[in-house]
Amino acid sequence: MAMTILYPVGKQLYVNLTNRCPCNCTFCIRHNGDGAYGSDSLWLEHDPTFEEVKAAFSAYDLSQWTELVFCGYGEPTSALELLLQTAAYAKSLKGCPPVRLNTNGLADLIHGRSTAAEFAGKFDVISISLNAGTEAEYMAVTRPKWDNAFAAMQEFAKSVKAYVPKVMFTVVDVISKEEIAAAQAVADAAGIPLRVREYIAE
Repeated sequence: MAMTILYPVGKQLYVNLTNRCPCNCTFCIRHNGDGAYGSDSLWLEHDPTFEEVKAAFSAYDLSQWTELVFCGYGEPTSALELLLQTAAYAKSLKGCPPVRLNTNGLADLIHGRSTAAEFAGKFDVISISLNAGTEAEYMAVTRPKWDNAFAAMQEFAKSVKAYVPKVMFTVVDVISKEEIAAAQAVADAAGIPLRVREYIAE
């Protein structure tokens, strides 16, 4: 069975590299099935090899897309080496559009080191899931493996903005207006823009 490594969403081309994720978010699309945005199953039989990723890219003309987005069924930074290798490869291809990473911001905890500098030159935008405005609500909504995830995610965001042109926080509009306001305060304190995105249950 063919694995879905690349899949289009409107005018954007998405990259799906792993099923692994250290969180169990209450609103995760994985609770609704094994596909998203009209794609085939995003559940990978295994983390693809770099050769499998390159083969997937060979079927697409990158100049036809407005953005290349690393966002699949798992947390992309769980497969950090492959993620960085693939982003660098995509950047080398003719017509590559701006490259964005959607992440939970927990790469440092996943890999046990500061990872921010490793993203330099590989991404134009990093979008980090803030998910809530308070630690208690973040832990309830995101359900990460680590007790210090809320602080670690913010520290990663502050660090990586020194290496990537555009960094933003996001929350999903399923949370209350009060939580969105609290999230805005967290983002403002970090000097990072906040985007409130619509929840799409697909």
